Amino acid sequence: MRGRKTTGGGAMKWFARQKPSDVWDEPIQWPIGDIEAADRIRNICQSASASAEWVGGLAARADHGRKSAEKQRKHENERYERAARAAMEIAMKISDGLMRDDAVRRIVDLCMKANDVKTAQILYRAIQASWIREAAQKDYPALVQ
Repeated sequence: MRGRKTTGGGAMKWFARQKPSDVWDEPIQWPIGDIEAADRIRNICQSASASAEWVGGLAARADHGRKSAEKQRKHENERYERAARAAMEIAMKISDGLMRDDAVRRIVDLCMKANDVKTAQILYRAIQASWIREAAQKDYPALVQ
């Protein structure tokens, strides 16, 4: 390799795994319409579902040792919280009442998977449509305590 200059690991950067970004970390070019906002909330809730289930104790966990389990718990909790926060911020900007209620219901489902009853109760109270509230109450009786 005479005569060639190498920079510290340039080729290795091509093969380095980049951390995939989460859908809720992607910037939003405001303003967006209600349909796009509701769709984005649906995608966020679907993407964060596994983390919420992990946080809530519903997902199967591989026990690789105390330290890595704690690191995994922290990662999944932060991921769930970022997703829920992003979804709530988007939901507040939806102008159509029924679309907003449906989006909030999806966030309530996410919170309940994470066993975050307090946040779910607050969101549940924001739902205006009686039939959506009744469906949520039927699925999660703990919301009305």
